[in-house]
Amino acid sequence: MPEKKNQNYLHGAAILAATAVIVKILGAVYKIALGNIIGDEGYGHFMVAHNIYALLLTLSTAGLPIAVSKMISAADALNRRNQIKRIFSVATISFCSLGALGTAIMLFFPNALAMFFSDPEAAKSILVLSPSILLVCLMSAYRGYTQGHSDMKLTSISQIIEVLGKVVFGLIFAWIFLKQGLSEAAAGAIAGVTIGSALACIYSAIYIRKMRRGKGGKTAANDRPDAPGQIFNNLLSIAIPVVIGSSVLHLINLIDTKLVMKILQGKAGLDLSEAAALYGVYGKAQTLFNLPSSFIVPLTISVIPAISALAAQRKNREAAEAMQSSMKITTLLAFPAGVGLSVLAKSIMSVLYPGSAMEGVGLLAILGIASYFVCLCLITNAILQAYGHERLPIFTITIGGILKICIAYALVGNPKFGIYGAAIGTLACDAVIATLNLLLIKKVVPKSPSYRKIFIKPIISSALMGVSAYACFSLFEKVTGSFGRLSMALSMVASIIVAVIVYLIAIIATKTLTYEDVILLPKGEKLAKLLKIR
Repeated sequence: MPEKKNQNYLHGAAILAATAVIVKILGAVYKIALGNIIGDEGYGHFMVAHNIYALLLTLSTAGLPIAVSKMISAADALNRRNQIKRIFSVATISFCSLGALGTAIMLFFPNALAMFFSDPEAAKSILVLSPSILLVCLMSAYRGYTQGHSDMKLTSISQIIEVLGKVVFGLIFAWIFLKQGLSEAAAGAIAGVTIGSALACIYSAIYIRKMRRGKGGKTAANDRPDAPGQIFNNLLSIAIPVVIGSSVLHLINLIDTKLVMKILQGKAGLDLSEAAALYGVYGKAQTLFNLPSSFIVPLTISVIPAISALAAQRKNREAAEAMQSSMKITTLLAFPAGVGLSVLAKSIMSVLYPGSAMEGVGLLAILGIASYFVCLCLITNAILQAYGHERLPIFTITIGGILKICIAYALVGNPKFGIYGAAIGTLACDAVIATLNLLLIKKVVPKSPSYRKIFIKPIISSALMGVSAYACFSLFEKVTGSFGRLSMALSMVASIIVAVIVYLIAIIATKTLTYEDVILLPKGEKLAKLLKIR
């Protein structure tokens, strides 16, 4: 591959990585603010609709943009302009058809879907959200086209427009419709998703129109485009394995939603309002639980091509070193984040969600640890993909998901556990997936990494950090006697600062972090120089 082309790919990966972090943080801001506006019960209705949307969206779009980009990239390398036009045309029609089907399901059957998930109050949210499926599917065709030309600008900007529309309009409409009722407020909040999708789609259409006008140039002499049916079959052959892998976990989460809501209103003996409120608290804790993974996405984007290139050259030792460093970086970043969420769960929930049910503290304490295993799942999935074992994560995710459903079924209806059973199921699910992935890496990778070097020192450093955070916060609590929201926020920030300092001292003193580890990170050489790591 020419150096310039390689630089384009690396530049594109960096853009998408930065965008992923921005989108994740803005999404968290939206959900945290929304949880405070519509409360536990309203948030429960919102989560039911959003989980349905996530599954239909994954089925409609996961893998399809990747398939389009791969096919267009191949055609572009051969200067087959007519083939590119045909691919884009077939993709647009296919995506719109799939999107229209998803939209129709939500548009015509909102009450049936809501009743199926034991939350009839979610019907309005499902109805309002329905156009988003079609809009995002259309955008997926646009994004696949530009990615195939190594242009990541449309993908990045459209994602930011999408989340900004969700944040601004969703929060405004939630606040406006709150006077009419919680289900109406939840529908108003989720309207922001639809509006954000519409704005991003308009921008994408304008961008594509300008881009296609400038895509002239010579066409290969033998550029006779393939038949539409053949192109469609090629799209499916590339996309289906990715769709299956991406949709399994969403499907499991959807089953979990139905199961938890049904058990809360059955064995647990709660009414709809009480069940929705508890599920809403669980959803709030999940918002925070998902945050650490946003910082691992850039690492997975960079590690796949790095390890793939080394593996292709049969440089097994260098590939093993890159793999080991990437897993250690994941542990160094994600484990302390998870410990922090667990140790400071009380202050975090009280500051971000004042007035929310106290169950949120215990839920976040459990999900905080689970957040580390999610990050470990991401990096181990990336490693398996880099070595050409894309299908193995499908099996590990399925096994973990089945365990999650079984645990939720056994524990949620038990008065000793209640809604905590759902969080325990999530923790068990992610821990099992990560463990199975680690075992598979040992088996299928030519030169496997040393797990002792990856986990021991980072875990010890994280434990020291967790003890310091807990001790610092407890000291503030004893000194002040009682906490208001502001004093609790200040104490929490102070505890986090102390914990970060302790953690940095620990990983540097124990030589946990090496120069080879740091240079894998963005601006790694500058960071190593700053930390005086050689």
